Amino acid sequence: MKKSILKTSIFTSLAVLVSFLFINCSDDTDTIGESEETTSSGTDTTVSLDDPDFEPVDWTTDTHSKDADPDFDEVFDNSEVKRFDFVISEENWEAMLADMTNLYGTLGGTNSGPGGGMAGGGTSSSDEDPIFVPGSVFYNGTEWYKVGLRFKGNSSLQSAWQSGILKLAFKMDFDEYEDDYPQIKNQRFYGFKKFSLKNNYDDSSFLREKVASDIFKSSGLAVSNTSFYTLYVDHGDGPEYFGLYTLVEEVDNTVIDTQFSSDDGNLYKPEDYGASFAEGTFNEEGFEKKTNEDEADWSDIESLFSALHADNRTTDPEAWRTNLEAVFDVDTFLNYLAVNTVIQNWDTYGRMEHNYYLYNNPDNNLLTWIPWDNNEALQGGKLGGSLSLDFSDLSSTTWPLIGYLYQDEVYKAKYDAYVQAVVDGPFETSYIQGVYDTYSSLVEPYATSEVDGYTFLNSSSSFYSAISTLKSHASSRASAVNSYLSN
Repeated sequence: MKKSILKTSIFTSLAVLVSFLFINCSDDTDTIGESEETTSSGTDTTVSLDDPDFEPVDWTTDTHSKDADPDFDEVFDNSEVKRFDFVISEENWEAMLADMTNLYGTLGGTNSGPGGGMAGGGTSSSDEDPIFVPGSVFYNGTEWYKVGLRFKGNSSLQSAWQSGILKLAFKMDFDEYEDDYPQIKNQRFYGFKKFSLKNNYDDSSFLREKVASDIFKSSGLAVSNTSFYTLYVDHGDGPEYFGLYTLVEEVDNTVIDTQFSSDDGNLYKPEDYGASFAEGTFNEEGFEKKTNEDEADWSDIESLFSALHADNRTTDPEAWRTNLEAVFDVDTFLNYLAVNTVIQNWDTYGRMEHNYYLYNNPDNNLLTWIPWDNNEALQGGKLGGSLSLDFSDLSSTTWPLIGYLYQDEVYKAKYDAYVQAVVDGPFETSYIQGVYDTYSSLVEPYATSEVDGYTFLNSSSSFYSAISTLKSHASSRASAVNSYLSN
């Protein structure tokens, strides 16, 4: 693999010296040979395309083609830590860093710049995504070509950057550049179009994203598959170890395609205002469509708002439940709610207006809850902390999907039954502690060998301490559930 990577890196560097074509890195790319710049935060950032006539010699149907079914056993193997190598031209790497500086200020900068922005002229936060660049992805000695690579994240991305840590999360899109390189049309990675490669930010155990997803899955919920990967990046000086990552399956790709009968339904990624479902807050911008984007139809979301806030909720609860269950998969939500509250996960609905999807399941035309972004799970949490099992610390009018359902005696009984099922099943204390032992033994060599500037660990001891904390947390949650259910 090293010879392949070195060869690609040299070839890329030579192509950069030629530097005869540039494009806009957005989705609206021009044809190869034309030149355009993409602007981020008011500053020009130019992304380079090179070698338009390359031949994808490693391409096979099983590994690269859209015709192959997703190979979950290959990509999401829980028994080993696999490895990705990214090769990005020096020019495009510098463009990525310049774009991040435009968005968030100087790497490691903490002083406020002009106009209240961060040092380096960037802003303290940004609604813009970082730019894509084309790069090679290597896995087991095989190359995937001109893959769209960009940094990803919100507050975690900003925090890591401003802390001077280059272990940043990535978005990988394998046919992002197919319009510019027809050779890679519908390129896939063992049947997958795109992934999130998450950096385990603020998680010294490296396990929370993985284990939380496993628990949701074992509870019968639709959720992303995950697996552990190390990442090496060559941006001109040879491969550098960026650390231990968690690969996460994308909901708007294979999750809805393989965990539902069809991916034809409306998929929403709620965010910010309106995503709490508080009365009167519906707005289209708060429910970003990830499928059927050209259809300006949010009637299913509006119907959920109407059913949830109907006047008969307290006067005729049976009719209220019937109407709600005609538009919303209440049982799935109560199952999710029990899992999420037992394991504790504060960075989602109930505290934050984000980190979940809603999918209008074609099987029953019901909006179905899908959890997302679980790196903050399995702990007490921040910003008010994780919710109590009885939601005594929750405002029902602010978070009515929880508050109103829990106030209904029929739904409360179902929720309580799911709470019991969680601690009897996938979060049973001895079982989950064994899972922590297995995964921690698997990742320990890769976690504790991370290097300065590419790690969130203060020391190797931080890793071992975090594993102990997870195991203690499991015991404490079992006690909390027993106390709650006995009252």
